[in-house]
Amino acid sequence: MMDYARPTEEFLRTVDIRQLLPQQPPFVMVGTLVGFGDELSVTETVVAADNIFVDDGRLTAPGMMENIAQTCAARVGYYNKYVLHNEVKIGFIGAIKDFAVLRLPAVGETIVTRVDILEEIFGMTLARATVTGNGGETLCRAEIKLSVKDS
Repeated sequence: MMDYARPTEEFLRTVDIRQLLPQQPPFVMVGTLVGFGDELSVTETVVAADNIFVDDGRLTAPGMMENIAQTCAARVGYYNKYVLHNEVKIGFIGAIKDFAVLRLPAVGETIVTRVDILEEIFGMTLARATVTGNGGETLCRAEIKLSVKDS
């Protein structure tokens, strides 16, 4: 029997990311949820030429921030849909700290976004995010504070 609280990467790759997010195309900035845990979410995304945050062949800094936020949202969406069997909830960015872009990824490049939960309290989540590109090169990092709206 499948343990949805501890899914395999193979299972996660079968999940349609659009089912986990309140955002819908053309505003979906993540491709596939590939890692999920109590204190972790990981997405893999190929930077598409038609992405609304691509400029001059590169994903812009606002696109990278939205990718981080949606990686957080994918974790919350997965947890609500598969573990709690609830609907997807809307989240809000409360604060961004130490946002640093080291390199903008190019169209066609696969980026991996890892969000580690540092603390969850009173409906607020504090997380550290790292976006890596081809070869594991760090492209971007930030701390993000989020809250999720209750139904």
